[in-house]
Amino acid sequence: MRLLEAFANIFRVPDLRKRLMFTLALLAVYRLGAQIPTPGINPKVLEDFFNSAQGSIFGFFDLFAGGNLRRLTIFALGIMPYITASIILQLLTVVVPTLEKLQKEGELGRRKITQWTRYLTIILSVLQSFGIAQGLQTMQGGVVINPGIGFVAMTIISLTTGSAFIMWLGEQISERGVGNGMSLIIFTGIVVGLPNAISNVYRNAFVTHEWGVLTLIALLVMMVAVVAFIVLVERGERRIPVQYAKRVVGRRVMGGQSTHMPLKVNAGGVIPVIFASSILAFPQTLAAVPAVKNMAWLSSTLRSIQHGEPLYYALFVAGIIFFCFFYVSIIFNPNEAADNMRKYGGFIPGIRPGRNTADYMNTILTKITVVGGIYLSILCLIPDIMISGIKLNHLPLVGNWIDTVFPRFLLEGLNVQFYFGGTSLLIVVGVAMDTINQIEAQLIMRHYEGFTPRSGRIKGRRSTF
Repeated sequence: MRLLEAFANIFRVPDLRKRLMFTLALLAVYRLGAQIPTPGINPKVLEDFFNSAQGSIFGFFDLFAGGNLRRLTIFALGIMPYITASIILQLLTVVVPTLEKLQKEGELGRRKITQWTRYLTIILSVLQSFGIAQGLQTMQGGVVINPGIGFVAMTIISLTTGSAFIMWLGEQISERGVGNGMSLIIFTGIVVGLPNAISNVYRNAFVTHEWGVLTLIALLVMMVAVVAFIVLVERGERRIPVQYAKRVVGRRVMGGQSTHMPLKVNAGGVIPVIFASSILAFPQTLAAVPAVKNMAWLSSTLRSIQHGEPLYYALFVAGIIFFCFFYVSIIFNPNEAADNMRKYGGFIPGIRPGRNTADYMNTILTKITVVGGIYLSILCLIPDIMISGIKLNHLPLVGNWIDTVFPRFLLEGLNVQFYFGGTSLLIVVGVAMDTINQIEAQLIMRHYEGFTPRSGRIKGRRSTF
């Protein structure tokens, strides 16, 4: 009842109602554009290609494009060029002094970096669309109806314009709507496949009877457990207590209060998973090249790191943990945080200011980053193993014994046709939590109750509800 009342309160606030309707309208425009195909493509042949390329870099990009790359609509590039441009500029701020200075200039510097991100997005979109056009022309099976320079030019114009339009939609949602626009666009592209996934589960359980009752119950319990696990860890943070000494500035006494510095368990979000997945997708894509197939040793090596193989999962976990440390080292500098704390008269109780404070924060950050990396690894491995299993029977020496002893669902998976991958699930739950938190903050600011019990109630207008 409390949840329904909170949803009703959203439509009682005129500004929040307008923002929500604006967001839904732009997401509807995005879904409408996702139905417009790029000219000159045979969709049936392209669909067959993507069905055979699951687990490759094409399938990975198709996830973030919301299925538009599979159908090669005008939104086929999705939001990936913008994400790539943002990551590139974020990495360059560490090595380019000009970008580092702009980042510290506040709002003006942020706008300048955003403008450069837009330009880089357009450049990457042109390059990617040109690569797609050339790749489609070289594919066998007649994917392109009329190859030539006209098709290449039309593809570049269509895909680049679509990518720029998606970028504009995301920025408009972030500025005038509710939630982060770029994240909501990815969220929409993933969630749109939910009805089809539910129908597949229903068909396997009640029509074809491929799954028994226990299998269905185990699947549902695992889904709820994984979602609860994501919510628990995403809200988790390590709070470092900080005490500020009293200072006299003019006739005013400032400071003297106690606060804390929150360090999130999963500071990198889904970025480490994206990096690790994209790197491991390249060898699988390379394995499909005819020249590579003719090289026996290289083809065998690439097959050992295909999706579902033990070596793939080992490298995947190592990559996630590595990129967790890499990304956290970019977004948080313990030495800089310790210097800023000392400048404003702050200190951690029991820790000397300066180098000791930086070392203390670095130790805590290392510990929670390891926990965050393990969390992301578990989150991605459990759904993947449920879908396709882990081919432990391919291990040398012990493979035959494992094949006879281990259960088949562990080795071959449950063949779940469901959007239950770790990356997509983390995006869906994370974006949903962030959006709900923003709506809840708007409600509490206007003296309404939020969605959760911890939000409490601010006495004021409509406090009797």
